[in-house]
Amino acid sequence: MEKEKIRPLYSEFQGYLSQAPAANTPNDTVGDNSLWEQYNDSIKILSEISEEDYLRFLIKPERGGGGMDFIYLSSYQQKLGGLISNLHGRYFSDESPPFSGSPSTIVSQTQQQNQSVQMLLDIQSKIDYALQNVGEDSNEKGFLKKFKSTLSTVSSVTEVFKLCLQLAKEYGIGVSILLKWFS
Repeated sequence: MEKEKIRPLYSEFQGYLSQAPAANTPNDTVGDNSLWEQYNDSIKILSEISEEDYLRFLIKPERGGGGMDFIYLSSYQQKLGGLISNLHGRYFSDESPPFSGSPSTIVSQTQQQNQSVQMLLDIQSKIDYALQNVGEDSNEKGFLKKFKSTLSTVSSVTEVFKLCLQLAKEYGIGVSILLKWFS
């Protein structure tokens, strides 16, 4: 019975981890107090329902120089990962681990996805800039439009380079032009 009372919170914490902002460096912070207040409220509910002390997983914000509270994203992710692992071991060990990987693996995957999205946005921005500086009926314009429209089909950096080089060959675009646009 207790397991079924805990399950909604267990899923909630997994949701928090899957939606946690990416920490690109150990010192990345967030100042949105709703992030840790909602999490902390859920910890208190978990402690009440389970009659166990989970207060060690509470997030304690720090005060910045401007008087604003903040938390380190890496600390938030570590506490979430530890809590999820604790709950899995205590209540759900007969089930497959959440996300079919350890929480640190999920955090790493989320960071990689965020970096990939950022890279694609950067490339699209460079394409938009280059489009403003090429002739209307040129091979360069055709290449840039085709490259931009097919970027959404790639799923790795290798595929981006492969697509770029294939289209450059197809449109007769040289490496020196590519370097000018994308450096």
